[in-house]
Amino acid sequence: MSAPLRIAALSAWHVHAEEYAREAQQHPGTELIAVWDEDAERGRALAETLGVEFTPDLETLLAREDLDGVTVTTATSAHRDVIGRALAAGKHVFTEKLLAPTVAEGEELIAAAREAGLRLTVSLPRLAHGYALALRRVLEEGRLGRLTYSRVRLAHDGSTGDWLPARFYDPATAIGGAFSDLAAHPVYLTQMILGSEVQVRSATFTDMTGRGVEDNAVVTVTGPDGAIGVIETGFVTPTSPFSIEVQGTEGSFQHGLGKGGGTSVDTGQGPVPIDVPGDAENPFAQWARAIRSGQDTAENLGRAQALTALVVAANAAAA
Repeated sequence: MSAPLRIAALSAWHVHAEEYAREAQQHPGTELIAVWDEDAERGRALAETLGVEFTPDLETLLAREDLDGVTVTTATSAHRDVIGRALAAGKHVFTEKLLAPTVAEGEELIAAAREAGLRLTVSLPRLAHGYALALRRVLEEGRLGRLTYSRVRLAHDGSTGDWLPARFYDPATAIGGAFSDLAAHPVYLTQMILGSEVQVRSATFTDMTGRGVEDNAVVTVTGPDGAIGVIETGFVTPTSPFSIEVQGTEGSFQHGLGKGGGTSVDTGQGPVPIDVPGDAENPFAQWARAIRSGQDTAENLGRAQALTALVVAANAAAA
């Protein structure tokens, strides 16, 4: 057995910072050795929670020869700089979405990783969930016919429940509000369903709690074959279930809707529950495996870039 990959967590800015750092602690092939944060107080608090050292200087941390990779959970606006510096130092990178504020910046980071032979992976976790695997199988089998419509909704009460940190409402660092953050999941699922080439047709954003960014949003897209996609998100709905609906000329797929919120297909005889496999390997584990094997992460990065492009287009349409 080779030694564990040694990982550092870069910043506690994002709400998933501790989650990804604990992934590094819990995965059998990795270990967490340090935390860095531009906010020393915040970084020390996370390091203490995790039981690892806090390093106040990023250059010093990245210069460590015993450091193999980093998880990046900084503000989205800092991704280009922090990820770029990590790659320049020869470190593999696992990052929270979005990869970068713009597609062009994302391409720069992807090119830098490839040139250096490093593994860059963006966290797109719901693609590995069982319902997504079941839906992909249904689509590949053509059971729904020609697709006509999809709707994916994911929302919570981060604003009305007042549990999201105040920094999530700074449009300069967060690159937007609920759509740039939480809607990333419905976006990449919609692109899995209708294709990455879908185009934004409308974007309706509202700021219901008056914090300066959208906390309630609906975006519509269309695919090249005429299918319509609806992407819904928000920080103002405490009991809104995550749900997926896909309609086609020969049937429909539902997840999280109706009594029991199960997963079913209806081809004309009413909804029939379908088998949902267990979750596949999560993005962090995929990243660790790619580092060990030298496997290319092109599919992940292609989806990540398509995600960024749609979010950028939606933000522009809303503006």
